[in-house]
Amino acid sequence: MTVETMTKLHENQAESHFGLERPVYRRIPCIALLIVASVSVAAARDLAIVSNKANSVSALALPELVKICKAETNRWPDGKPVTFIMRAPSTPELKVFLQKVYELQIDQVKDLVTNANHGRANHPAIVIVESDEDLVNKVASLPGAVGVVDVYAINSSVAVVKLAGKLPLEPGYLLHGN
Repeated sequence: MTVETMTKLHENQAESHFGLERPVYRRIPCIALLIVASVSVAAARDLAIVSNKANSVSALALPELVKICKAETNRWPDGKPVTFIMRAPSTPELKVFLQKVYELQIDQVKDLVTNANHGRANHPAIVIVESDEDLVNKVASLPGAVGVVDVYAINSSVAVVKLAGKLPLEPGYLLHGN
C-alpha cells in the first residue's frame, strides 16, 4: 500500500467514527436514558385513599391510616367493620405506599396480611385484589371498605379521602409518587 492509499483509508475510518455515524452513537445513550426515566416515572404513581360512599370517613390522619392498614382498627365510629383493600404488596405501584405507610418490607407486609386475616374468612381485615379497577369495584360494593388506588383509576362510585388534610395531587400530599 502506498502512503497516499493509507492516508485515504485512515481519513475514511476517521470520518466513519467522527463524521456521519457519530450522532447515532450519541443517540443510543440518550434513548436508553429516556426509556429508564419513563419506566421509573410509570412506576412512581400518585396514589389516593378511597372509601365506600356509605362510610362516614372523609379524612384520615396518617396514624389512623397506619392502624387501618395494619388491621389494628376493626370498626369505624359508626360500628361498621373496617376492610382495607389493596393491590399485591409486590406491585411496583405500591412501593411509595409500603415505604410511607407500612414502613415494612414486602415480605413483612405479606405476613401481616396473612396474620390479620387469620380466622376471619367471612370478613377479612385486608383484601388483596388484582387491578385498580377491581379495587375500586370492591371498595364501592363493600360497606366499611377503604383502599389505596392509583388516582387515575378513581370513578364516581367511591369517595376520595383526605390524608393528613390534603387531597391527592395537592402539594405536600403524602402519597405522591415521586
